[in-house]
Amino acid sequence: MRILIVEDEPDLADALTRTLTDSEFAVDVSRDGEDGLFRALEIPYDAVVLDIMLPGRTGWEVLEAMRAAGSTTPVLMLTARDEVTDRVKGLNLGADDYLTKPFAVEELVARLRALGRRADGQPSPDVAVGDVRIDMTARRVYLRDEEVELTAREYGILELLARRRGEVVTRTTISEHLYSDDSHLLSNAIDVHVASLRRKLGGELIKTRRGLGYLIDD
Repeated sequence: MRILIVEDEPDLADALTRTLTDSEFAVDVSRDGEDGLFRALEIPYDAVVLDIMLPGRTGWEVLEAMRAAGSTTPVLMLTARDEVTDRVKGLNLGADDYLTKPFAVEELVARLRALGRRADGQPSPDVAVGDVRIDMTARRVYLRDEEVELTAREYGILELLARRRGEVVTRTTISEHLYSDDSHLLSNAIDVHVASLRRKLGGELIKTRRGLGYLIDD
């Protein structure tokens, strides 16, 4: 999953980036509302972590502008105040979830993964495709009940294709969802990862639509 953090407190933004990166998210950071809104509308993030008190535009204004522009990207709001009025305002403007500072980072990670699953119409954390089972909570993959070791990138591609089951996913979409702005992506990296997944999980699991992308439709 690729996440945008819109947070102007450097220490918190850096801590969130480290935590989410360690949890195998791709992370970009905006330090103000104007840049956050631009990125949120231009890049297909899986979710946005949006602080309320921001320079340029407030989190409320960013959220309102996103929804007015037709963006359906899930938004998790952060606030320093545990006020019912704040939560109600955010939900009425189109927020999908809410956390009050301070919060446990494990809860943030769990909420973001749940938002990603729901956005793709996959509320269950367990997905079965033929003989392959994906536990999205533990980020583990099993082939005929035997665990298969995958790299972080291999797992990310598999999860994305499984969440979009029946849909052809282009290489561009895969790279947009798995790599941050700071990532250095080789031109054939995605093809190499897919080839490795086929060796580990079976050649029929991931299908190629030449000139288009990859597909899981089992």
